[in-house]
Amino acid sequence: MKILLTNDDGYAAPGLLVLKRALEKVSEVTVMAPDQNWSAGGHVKTMHKPLRISKVQLADGSDAYTSSGAPSDCVALVLLGAIDFKPDLIVSGINSGPNLGHDVTYSGTVTAAMEGTLSGIPSLAVSVEASEAYASAADFAARLAPIVLRQSLPPNILLNINVPRGPIKGIQITRLGQRVYHDELVTRLDPRGQPYYWIGGEAPTGLPDDGTDVGALHHGYISITPLQMDMTALNFIDTLKTWSLTN
Repeated sequence: MKILLTNDDGYAAPGLLVLKRALEKVSEVTVMAPDQNWSAGGHVKTMHKPLRISKVQLADGSDAYTSSGAPSDCVALVLLGAIDFKPDLIVSGINSGPNLGHDVTYSGTVTAAMEGTLSGIPSLAVSVEASEAYASAADFAARLAPIVLRQSLPPNILLNINVPRGPIKGIQITRLGQRVYHDELVTRLDPRGQPYYWIGGEAPTGLPDDGTDVGALHHGYISITPLQMDMTALNFIDTLKTWSLTN
């Protein structure tokens, strides 16, 4: 088994190294991760500027690759042949902070896994509620990886995994829950008197409904949510057909 490991916090993030060490117990692992933090970078395909790849050493002295692109670019570069490595599985993480509900549309961690899924490679995204869950999340991912390859995932499906800070009560298979965002616009002036903006605010919360990823984490369970790339609102198609859309 060959695993491509990436993340969105940058190659030096502690969660990536913890996950690498766990995955190496079950697989050959190659790291291709961003050279800077891409949190909330979303699903990016860099097409209007060149991408560069560098060799670096992680904190344990092991070799890794970095890219100047986004997490999804890192996956694409490998799958397109930029380095001599053909992965059987793509694992993205461990993200510092959970990726729940609508977070998946923002998350560089999840969208790196999406990039792998689009290319037909089984892919996992791994996130934690807090840094004290890194070891638990890494061990769980290492147990799950061979199961995913043995059972196989359907086309256009990836697994989004979120691990609570603990104690862990078990595992739940979930659907996406409802995130509640508390964004605020912070306006400041530069030295020339021109305004600039930060999007700030408190960390998002969520509605801990039963059966959702938000609810699972809230109650101390690992959440596994299967995500599909087909975002069609099938239950709205018939209603949309009743609209008068022609003159």
